[in-house]
Amino acid sequence: MKRVLPAVMVLSAISILLGVYIGSVSLSFSRITESIALGVKSTLGMIEKPSNVYFTIIWEIRFPRVLLAYLVGLSLASAGVASQALFKNPLADPYILGISGGAAVGVALAALYFPQYVESSALIFSLFAVFLVYNVSKVNGHIPVDTLLLAGIAFGFLANAATSYLIYINPENTHATWLWLMGSFNGATWGKVGKVFISSLLGFAFLLWRWKELNLLLFGEESIALGLDLDLYRKLIIFVIAMMTALAVSASGIIGFIGLVSPHIMRMLVGPNHKRLLPTAALFGGFLTVSADLIARTINRPQDIPVGIITALIGAPFFLYLLMKHKRGELSS
Repeated sequence: MKRVLPAVMVLSAISILLGVYIGSVSLSFSRITESIALGVKSTLGMIEKPSNVYFTIIWEIRFPRVLLAYLVGLSLASAGVASQALFKNPLADPYILGISGGAAVGVALAALYFPQYVESSALIFSLFAVFLVYNVSKVNGHIPVDTLLLAGIAFGFLANAATSYLIYINPENTHATWLWLMGSFNGATWGKVGKVFISSLLGFAFLLWRWKELNLLLFGEESIALGLDLDLYRKLIIFVIAMMTALAVSASGIIGFIGLVSPHIMRMLVGPNHKRLLPTAALFGGFLTVSADLIARTINRPQDIPVGIITALIGAPFFLYLLMKHKRGELSS
């Protein structure tokens, strides 16, 4: 068990290094380290930004793409761990609150009316979706998780219908919208990296700080007798899930299954205690996403396959496996 975290950290470092190293242009490791060092110095204002092509490939294209993929994976996996604790359901994922549906509506609307604000629209509508689902679910100021779950599912159907209609009446932008909905890190920038870094760092730090409360959430109403303010922590967890997932989705599109698969694999290795589960699942989520993106941009060179296709090909069979275990009563939260 104690070896899992170091192993995941090593896998993470290897995936990031390979993500920067592998591409259509062959690069040496010495050139990569030199370009990254120059990039750091230029960012700190110590030198002027170099203008050579290798620096541009490494520092402006590959490195931000790999870091964005890792941070998005970390955010989705962390939010997935929190979602499964919140709903006491091992099959829950961070999109269950309506975030992906809201983001999809925002993107489809932006493609139709204001295409320059696609990312902002995705973020606003995903957060609005959580706000709507949350308020629909409230009963006398309390948040029953069953009602929250059903409200999220219902909103998902409604958002899917709205997105389909918006795509139907705007056929000229259908391709771009579908590409976003399938998820991609193509076009990653340092601005996106910074935004997701802040949300992932703050969200992960809070969840790790309150790992005991995540453990208690698994007891549901019984946790009140154990001293937990259940409603307060449900609200806090919903807020953290919403912010981490919404910012990740707005930067990369909808990338499925990372928030479901990563927590389960790590739960099988380290157990259900969130003190161990959260950091290992978060780092493993980053590793999975970088690996999926590496496959997506190399399997059909020079074209990029949307990374959501790769994660779905990996995640869907795993989800069916989990579903069969849940059916046989072998799966616990």
